[in-house]
This record gives sequence, structure tokens and C-alpha cells, in this order.
Amino acid sequence: MDSLQLLSEHACFGGVQRFYSHASETIGLPMRFSVFLPAHTGKRPALFYLAGLTCNEETFMTKAGAQRVAAELGMILVAPDTSPRGAAIEGETADWDFGVGAGFYVDATTAPWSRHYKMYSYVLELVRLVGASLPVDADRVGIFGHSMGGHGALTLALKHPEVFRCVSAFAPICAPTRCPWGTKAFTGYLGSVAAGAQYDASVLMASRKTPFPGGILIDQGMGDKFLADQLYPEAFEQACATAGQPLQLRRQPGYDHGYYFISTFIEDHLRFHAAQLSVQAPQSQG
Repeated sequence: MDSLQLLSEHACFGGVQRFYSHASETIGLPMRFSVFLPAHTGKRPALFYLAGLTCNEETFMTKAGAQRVAAELGMILVAPDTSPRGAAIEGETADWDFGVGAGFYVDATTAPWSRHYKMYSYVLELVRLVGASLPVDADRVGIFGHSMGGHGALTLALKHPEVFRCVSAFAPICAPTRCPWGTKAFTGYLGSVAAGAQYDASVLMASRKTPFPGGILIDQGMGDKFLADQLYPEAFEQACATAGQPLQLRRQPGYDHGYYFISTFIEDHLRFHAAQLSVQAPQSQG
């Protein structure tokens, strides 16, 4: 725990909600993340949540309402920030969908972004750090996320199934090489849209063969204003069919892109991961 600085701690559903800072070797700057620890002893399964554009390490923990079910299941929740902070790159705060709050879960290769914007590798660093510092069962780790974070979760899971045993997403950017957000991020961070194919979940899935036999869960609001131009769930659905990958793509009428949508279906996602990780709710300690 020496490398972690505890910023705050709050009692929550019998456990604790914590916020940490640490010096990231990958990013080369201090990074923040949040952790919910249920009130159970011994190694516990963990879920890593990747947030979307403009969000930070607090957004999920304060808006999704996930702690109640996580406490029941004895599951640890971890949420990193969405980009480096304090990189002092000219223009990094000019746009809401690129730069600060918009790291896109890629490792940038173009200057000046390549020095600090390495959110793909940072998530893997955080998994290792949390596993070494907190009571995480390294054999029972899952990942999920929203929008940009859903893209990151799918990509990281597909490229590292040895780390993440299960994956789900809320309104993920499923085919970023086809959409404006992806075009902007990949051109800016990687130099071209073509270079972003390695981070496109639909491209990755099409070349796999049933990477997650237990299935993948995606919820998509049909009232989402970004659905037609940015998200392309049908592309991922087709890629899963090609790969023989079981997929629950639940199209939810009337729901938009925000946290009212996420909070409505968060329990389903936690229980989905619990089933994949063979989690049984711990017995009460009396």
C-alpha cells in the first residue's frame, strides 16, 4: 500500500468507498482511481469499470448505484480516471471529446500525446497495482464500461482474456474506426484511423473464435442520441455472429445515453459478472 495515497474514505453499505492517488509508471503522472470494498474478509472478485467521455474516477461511484449489489455479492469495484491530468499539453482542454477526460483507452503514438496518454496500458497497470495492494482474487477479475469506456472494456477484454474473465458494456462505441469520435481520437493519438483498428472491438471480435463462451452482455438505449452516428452496436453483433460469440445485446426502448439508463440496469450487469466469476454471496458474519 506504500505506493497508494488514500484521499478519502466513506462508509457505504457496510463496506467502504475509497478514493486513491498514485504515481503511475505508465502515465508518468499522478493518477486517481476509486475503489468500493465490501465488508467481507479474504480475497474477493473485482470488477473494473471504465467511464466515458468527460467523466472521471468519481462518476461511476456517485451515479451508478452499484455499491448495494456489490456489497451483497462481496465484489470489489474499481474505477480509474478517463485520462491523464496535468500533462500540460497545449490544447488538451480545448475539446470535450479529445484530450483531458477523453483518453479513449489507447496508447498514443504521436507527439505530444505519446508521452503521457497511455490509458490502455494504464488500465493493465492498475489491475496489477490493485491486485498487489488490495484483497483482489486475481483469478476472478471482470471489466465493463460505458460509451468510450465500453469501447475500452471490450477492447481490453478481447486482447487480454487471461486478465479479464468476463466483459459487459453500456452503450459502447462498438466500431470506432467508423464513427466521428473514433476518427478524431485515432487520428490525434495514433496518426490515422487505420492505426486504430487494433482498438476496434468489432474488428478484433471478427478475428476471434468464441473468446468468452459464457457470453457478453451489452445494454443499448434506443433513445440514445449517439446511437445512429457513434455507437454501431449492429457491427459488434455481426462480428460476434462471425466469431461464434454468444452475445446478449439488449435494445432498451426509451433509454438515453446517461446514468439514469446505467443505474436502471447496473444490477443486471453485476449479477451477470458474478455468474461468470462463479461468485456466491458471502455468508453473513453475524
